[in-house]
Amino acid sequence: MDFVQARTIFNQLIESDALKRHCESVSLVMEAYAKKIGEDPEKWRIAGLLHDADYEKYPDQHPNVIVKQLNTLGESRIAHAISAHHTGWGQSYDDPMDRYLLACDELTGFIIAVCWMRPTRIEGLTPKSVKKKLKTRSFAAGVDREEIERGIEIAGLDKDEHIAFIIDVLEQNKEDLGIASPAQT
Repeated sequence: MDFVQARTIFNQLIESDALKRHCESVSLVMEAYAKKIGEDPEKWRIAGLLHDADYEKYPDQHPNVIVKQLNTLGESRIAHAISAHHTGWGQSYDDPMDRYLLACDELTGFIIAVCWMRPTRIEGLTPKSVKKKLKTRSFAAGVDREEIERGIEIAGLDKDEHIAFIIDVLEQNKEDLGIASPAQT
């Protein structure tokens, strides 16, 4: 499967702009991490793009619908990473794609939420600011802070460096993700 085929599946399954933005942002972060650690950027980008593809239409079956579809297409590695992007699903973390998708998913969504609450959006956002917001349980209350911590631990990442890396990737794609400072748009 190439990214064009993945985009077709993405467009067939997802209608919500917010979910599209989330999947796009995780996709970009995954691609950047793959480049950084010498993995296949296209496969990692596909995993990020499709990790929540079935969530909107099949919330009670998520992620089983997209996992089954990917396995049918011969994309078992991507399918496994998607099946493991939440620790509560009891999957193994067999390779870096599994671990990084887990570490990137919830935290990337949280950082985007932080951007939306700031007048300057992504501009000037620091890991310190993100960590402060993580401690504020009433902010983005639906975000599982323990899942973020477990993901970082399972991936073996330094928290500050990981947050900074995600911020950098999002900053580079701020216009496409709609998180550029309103003064710059």
